[in-house]
Amino acid sequence: MYAISKKHIGFALGALFALALMLPSVIGFSHPANAQVLTGDELFGGEKTGAEFASAAGLGSGNLVDTISQIIRVALGFLGVVAVVIILLGGFKWMASGGNDEKVKKAKQLIFSGIIGLAIVLSAFAIASFVITQISTATSGASKISG
Repeated sequence: MYAISKKHIGFALGALFALALMLPSVIGFSHPANAQVLTGDELFGGEKTGAEFASAAGLGSGNLVDTISQIIRVALGFLGVVAVVIILLGGFKWMASGGNDEKVKKAKQLIFSGIIGLAIVLSAFAIASFVITQISTATSGASKISG
């Protein structure tokens, strides 16, 4: 059974006190929203074309396939960085193990997991690039068959 110590109670009370001090300042600094009433024409674009409405709304003018491919590349790039950090963390743990067999085993397992993760990310990147290229080619109207 877990006993609550005075240290834990003191920490919880301190955190509650800090929250109680911060809450009024956050509420006090908030500004009221000045809502604007829009007519039906303004709400649904009025007489504007789709491109004019998108420009006025601040929407991008890029191709949907290109936008999705950029999002996928950024996400896979982030995951690749995470895999490399895991490998580096495993190497650091191995160096800091001091010859302890159990710590070395855990560090090797961490390095191996990072390598597997990196291989999965690189494979996913290759597959996503292939699929995006094929979709882009298929939707652009270009024919690969020359005759």
